[in-house]
Amino acid sequence: MSGGSRTIRVLNVAEKPSVAKAVSGILSKSQGGMRVREGRSRFNKIFEFGYNIRGQQCHMLFTSVTGHLMELDFEDRYRKWHSCDPVDLYHAPVRKHVPEDKLDIKRTLEEEARKCQWLVLWLDCDREGENIAFEVVEVCTEVNRHLNVWRARFSALIEREIRESVETLGRPNPLFADAVDARQEIDLRIGASFTRFQTMLLKDAFHLDVATDDRNVVLSYGPCQFPTLGFIVERYWEMQSHEPEEFWTINCTHNSDEGTATFNWMRGHLFDYTCAVIIYEMCVQESTATVMQVKQQEKLKHAPHPLSTIELEKRASRYFRMSSEQTMKVAEDLYQTGFISYPRTETDCFSPRTDLHMTFALALALPSDKGQNPAENRANAIVQEQQEHPVWGSYAQRLLNPVEGLWRNPSGGGHDDKAHPPIHPTKFSGGESGWSQDHHRLYELVVRHFLACVSKPAVGAETTVEIDIAGELFSTCGRVIIEVRFLTCL
Repeated sequence: MSGGSRTIRVLNVAEKPSVAKAVSGILSKSQGGMRVREGRSRFNKIFEFGYNIRGQQCHMLFTSVTGHLMELDFEDRYRKWHSCDPVDLYHAPVRKHVPEDKLDIKRTLEEEARKCQWLVLWLDCDREGENIAFEVVEVCTEVNRHLNVWRARFSALIEREIRESVETLGRPNPLFADAVDARQEIDLRIGASFTRFQTMLLKDAFHLDVATDDRNVVLSYGPCQFPTLGFIVERYWEMQSHEPEEFWTINCTHNSDEGTATFNWMRGHLFDYTCAVIIYEMCVQESTATVMQVKQQEKLKHAPHPLSTIELEKRASRYFRMSSEQTMKVAEDLYQTGFISYPRTETDCFSPRTDLHMTFALALALPSDKGQNPAENRANAIVQEQQEHPVWGSYAQRLLNPVEGLWRNPSGGGHDDKAHPPIHPTKFSGGESGWSQDHHRLYELVVRHFLACVSKPAVGAETTVEIDIAGELFSTCGRVIIEVRFLTCL
């Protein structure tokens, strides 16, 4: 990519209208604003503004799709249920096409692509986004084979990340798109064949109490959902077949002015009632308990791994009773307004090349200017911003204070999808007026989790006491917290 004196027209395509608007707003901020006009689809507007990419003056046209532009389906002669045997669907030809409800978006892309020299793809940076990117490429290059195709990679709708991504444009990855094509074809063939097979086989074998006409009943099969149902049924059968068995255990307590200590029987439990009673009576008759061992050791409670999508959903469910669907809806809102990074990621470790502590130190110590090196330009003062918050701000201040010694680069959970970093806050908020309670809760969860994962482990002291009563051993364990550290913000 090299600069030039001639202004070129660049068609930019995002995955959602809201992302197109957000990115356009960021890039046009220093260019005197942008002009908005209608496209063929009333939901997918076109934003126009000037921008300079590595010395090349560009006239930017920014529009969007709404998720996948194309659908995968069988050819018409295989689409009727009784047109073929379900097993024939495993080798029936399939085709990708733009459905009726996306034709206006396709027309917009075609009209704009004819007049452009570059195509920049701003789709989500995962396999699904890469597949949508190649759908856009296919539509645009059909009308303009000379388009220079670029890929923008970003994980947060914030100025520093968007500007960096436009300066580091790369090429789209066809292997990621092919992986999604393969998965879609497998899902289609397995889902359609099994759905037809079991519907035609079973709908007349059982009385289905449904409100609709029995002739319209479909017993759907999903390649992911159906095996999951199998796990649930298998677990249900295990629970139903379980036969509970009585057992007995012996515990003792010691009362003092400081409280009550409960000692647990080190045998655990007995299934023989007579033996349990005999041992119990022996212990009752023994008036003395002998302390056999007192063991003290330091215990560490490590900070959590960086936040992945699954962990976000689990914690939102546990703390707030939010469903996975609601969690992701709210997380998507926070991402699109620039408050958190991309929320759909399997990654739970920051790149080993990213020294977060140095990054934050640079952000604190150095003013922003054009003479900084790229690492300094990427400086993400997340923790510094959070110092302003009335609840967890004091912990953020301690975290950045070298005297406190609280900082620790986060440990990784071993998962990296190579597309996005773990979920983390990207912009400070003391609480936006338009947020629902779920927005406040989820943003707080992401911030507190991030502050915790860049902290040293909490330190505790554990004391274990073992006693002997009539030859039977009992033990108790107590813990005290010595250094609270990240537990303060969780």
